[in-house]
Amino acid sequence: MKPAIKRIGLVLFVAAVVRVGWWWMHLSDVTSGGHALRAASADTGLLTVFALHHSLLARPAAKRWVTKWVPADLVRSAYVWVASLLLMAVTWLWVPIGVDVYHASGAMHVLLLSAQVAGIALSILCVRKISVSELAGLAEPKPTDVLQHDGPYRFVRHPLYSGWVLIFFGTPVMTGDRLLFATVTTAYLLIAMPFEEAGLTSQCGNRYLEYRRVVRWRLIPYIH
Repeated sequence: MKPAIKRIGLVLFVAAVVRVGWWWMHLSDVTSGGHALRAASADTGLLTVFALHHSLLARPAAKRWVTKWVPADLVRSAYVWVASLLLMAVTWLWVPIGVDVYHASGAMHVLLLSAQVAGIALSILCVRKISVSELAGLAEPKPTDVLQHDGPYRFVRHPLYSGWVLIFFGTPVMTGDRLLFATVTTAYLLIAMPFEEAGLTSQCGNRYLEYRRVVRWRLIPYIH
């Protein structure tokens, strides 16, 4: 891949991460326009568009279709970059709900904040295992990297998603906007996981079936 294209892709990926983080931190400051249900419906639609791209274009048939317009060695890169743009678009087009759900204090505040910190640490650990360049679409996953089975992958099969849940549900200040974003994105992850695992089974065969037998839990030990 040309260095210039790599730089563009990296900028988009980092921009999406920074933008979502900044947006999330300021969601406690938004005020409603007075139509919470209408806002929630519009925001759910935005997240659905992002989820459809994230799921459908990850399928092998969709990738083959994309190669009609995009060189094969850039398909993954284009997928990640479009996902980054769509995620930023969600934050720009988000319609404020502005409802307070709870403000934790005391020990509960500390507990929820600790859950967020744990989620961030877990996500960083998973990204280091996967490789930032692969996650950002700068490189194709190596066959030997497809199946992870050490580190946090010893306890749950999708620890990166576990980190996501801890980060977005572990907020000490929960608003309607934050709750909707956390709930809809987590629902998407729950729906997507079986399809992702079916793909891994097809790609890795008995190796992945054995991994599933050893690591029983997808997201949260002893729960899911």
